[in-house]
Amino acid sequence: MNIGMLIQNSELIIAFSAAVSVFSATLLVAWPYLAKDQLAARMAQVYIERERIRVRERTRLNAQPGPLRLRQEPKKFFKDIVDRFNLAKEAESGELMRTLRMAGYRGQGPMITLLAVRVLAPIVMLFLAAFYIFVILDLKHPAFVKLGLVVAAAGFGYYAPLLYLKNRIAKRQIAIRRAWPDMLDLLLICVECGMGIESAFRKVSEEIGSQCPELAEEISLTTAELSYLQDRRKAYENLGERTGLECVKSIVTSLIQSEKYGTPLSQSLRVLAQENRDMRMSEAEKKAASLPPKLTVPMILFFLPVLFAVIITPAFIQISSLD
Repeated sequence: MNIGMLIQNSELIIAFSAAVSVFSATLLVAWPYLAKDQLAARMAQVYIERERIRVRERTRLNAQPGPLRLRQEPKKFFKDIVDRFNLAKEAESGELMRTLRMAGYRGQGPMITLLAVRVLAPIVMLFLAAFYIFVILDLKHPAFVKLGLVVAAAGFGYYAPLLYLKNRIAKRQIAIRRAWPDMLDLLLICVECGMGIESAFRKVSEEIGSQCPELAEEISLTTAELSYLQDRRKAYENLGERTGLECVKSIVTSLIQSEKYGTPLSQSLRVLAQENRDMRMSEAEKKAASLPPKLTVPMILFFLPVLFAVIITPAFIQISSLD
């Protein structure tokens, strides 16, 4: 009797298990058709939010007054000079435009001004050098020496605008490099708080402006490009191209990877911020280590003669009084 009940229970357990298995398999196969596509709905929400941010940024930028815009209109005098000497092809040069952007100048206005100055500066330097050498100094050297000095001054006038741009680029890069670790810390805080990259950039540009206006300008321009450009990767690449710094390009690479593959951005920002801060500290240590050799020559020329004079003068006075 017990054996018969055990057999019946076993058959019931097997039948129940088979029924559960069939039901589970059927549910597993039919689940993709029964469940709603949440990914499509979430992507649609992200797209709507991105369009809303883009419209808001466009409205904010259009509401700014004219003098605060980054682009400048060229002056009519400089434009006439460019048209007269047929320098329109030079104005389309990508290398000069890239150099001007790295120096903080944007638009066709600075380009036309640069081309006009490169035409006017050699002429002005030529006349000034000729007047100074032939009239004011009245050198007794041969005529070809004087002409060589005048031509050298004219050549310097031609290359002086480019030297000015290179000096401005160097100063701008130094300012951005010094403030870059602090900017990464602020960006990391904004990202970890759940802010989007556009909102984080806008907040960081507002906070970093008192420390480094150049960096705040670049971040604000990147925020505007993220709102205008359809390809967000191009906006990040433009940031690295305008600054020309390797530390900025590494952040650009992380932003592009996060945008493309969905990788977490906070961890990479934390690592890069620490690396940039260590690099800034090492540069400060190098400058401190190079200070003693730089002070050697000034000490020999200025400190030691005064020290010898202070030590020897009383003895010399005493010897003179004994005589």
